[in-house]
Order: sequence, then structure tokens, then C-alpha cells
Amino acid sequence: MTRPLISSIDPGRLAFDIDGVVADTMSVFVRLAHERYGLTQLSKQDMLCYNLHDCLDLGKEIIDDLIVLTLDEEHTREIPPIPGAPEVLTELAAAAPLRFITARTEADAIREWIFSILPGVPRSRITVIASGSPESKLGFLHQLEIGYFVEDRLETCKHLKEAGIEPLLFEQPWNRDEPAPGCIRISDWMQLKECLLPLGANLG
Repeated sequence: MTRPLISSIDPGRLAFDIDGVVADTMSVFVRLAHERYGLTQLSKQDMLCYNLHDCLDLGKEIIDDLIVLTLDEEHTREIPPIPGAPEVLTELAAAAPLRFITARTEADAIREWIFSILPGVPRSRITVIASGSPESKLGFLHQLEIGYFVEDRLETCKHLKEAGIEPLLFEQPWNRDEPAPGCIRISDWMQLKECLLPLGANLG
């Protein structure tokens, strides 16, 4: 496995996307597709591009309905965390506050979800910002003086790289086969933790 070319990351300059990085949001999309539309053949591995309309052989109305359902308050509560995320984030919170920037339009439901998966982290150590769109993340990152951002959308990573922010591309089926020049790929949370190990004993 190729390891990221980073010797250490300053935790005070690190932030995270949520859906697809911390939250396994598409697993809920798949479950709802099975339950609501009987699409039992659908899996996350079919999601080969970020824009689901371009890679799923489903009607636009079905995809739109499933996206709305997946992101609503009820189903947000049901999203499982990506393996390793709660443990690594809890350790990281001992070294620096946690900052999350999501492209969702509303932060309340996903903020409460973050609180629920990180019960050992004081809420005062957690900031969740809803930017409203992937393109709007950059302004918030600059405001927070973020130098590194963990993100699963390849186009966002390219945009951030051009703006001087180091993107860490969290691998998912929708970005795995796409070339990502200049982007450091992160295969899972344990690999990300290896980047953070030089920070000290708190991340041991």
C-alpha cells in the first residue's frame, strides 16, 4: 500500500468533510434503495462517480428522492460511522479542536450526529459548519486557517489544491479509479492516523 508523503500534520490546521469521510452516508442510501424501491442489486461499489445521476441506471426522480431521504434528520441519525473514524477523532481531539465542514445546507442534524459518535469529546471542542455547496468550503477553510482537509470529492480536492490547501483524498468507489494528480490518497482512518503519529503520545 502506498503511504502518504507527509511526515506530520499540524492538528491545529486540519479539518474534515463529513459525508463519505466520517459518515458512511451512502450505506444508508443503498439501504433505502433496497427497502423503498426493491433495488436489492444496488451496492456502494456501483457508485463510480460522485454525481450519482451519471453512474446509476436509475430514474432521476428515484435518485433525487433517495438523496433527500438519506440526508434528512431521521436518516442522518441512522448513518454508521466509517470504521476507525470515532476512535481516531477522539484521540485527535486531545491534541486540537475538531473542525468539520460539510456541503450540507443545514448543520444541526449532522452536528448532533457528530456529537453522538464522539461522546468522549467535549462539545466545545467540535465545530461543524454547513457551507451549502462543495465550492463554498474554501472560504471557511481560509477563515479557519486550515492547511489540510480530508475530503472524498475529487473535484473539491483539486479546487483546494489550486488554492494552496493540501487535500487528503479519502478513497471511496466514486474517486478510486480517477486520476488525482497532486492529491494524497488516504485509504482508511488507520492510514490517516499514521500521518498524525508524529504529533505525540496523545495519538499513540
